Amino acid sequence: MIFGRRAGLPDVEPMTPNLLVVTGRVTRAAVPGLCAELEALLYAPDVSARDPDTGVDCDVGGVVQVDLALVEAIARLGLVARRAGGRKLRLRNVPPELEGLLDLVGLADVVDLECGTGTGTETGVGAGEGGG
Repeated sequence: MIFGRRAGLPDVEPMTPNLLVVTGRVTRAAVPGLCAELEALLYAPDVSARDPDTGVDCDVGGVVQVDLALVEAIARLGLVARRAGGRKLRLRNVPPELEGLLDLVGLADVVDLECGTGTGTETGVGAGEGGG
């Protein structure tokens, strides 16, 4: 018998986080769409939470304007993550302006702020294009 060689370590499942990438200008009108994208990542078609032990990452490095609409989006995404099994939203590539604004409004303790880049199940979202 000849067996094919498997790539990677045998019997080790990768623990890759779900990754939502937010780019462009986030408007209030784009927030429900962002929440829907995150829900699609977190829930299976039968509405059960997928991989409850897997992290939830949100890359905000491509956001072009830091304002309260972005803060609202982050707060609502954090709620979506918590409702999906008590997960905590981790922000990646956080601009210093956003970090300061989150601290000012009291959300710095609600989300984890990380500066590294994440790899995982990636969904790219251009938020607010054409919205105002």
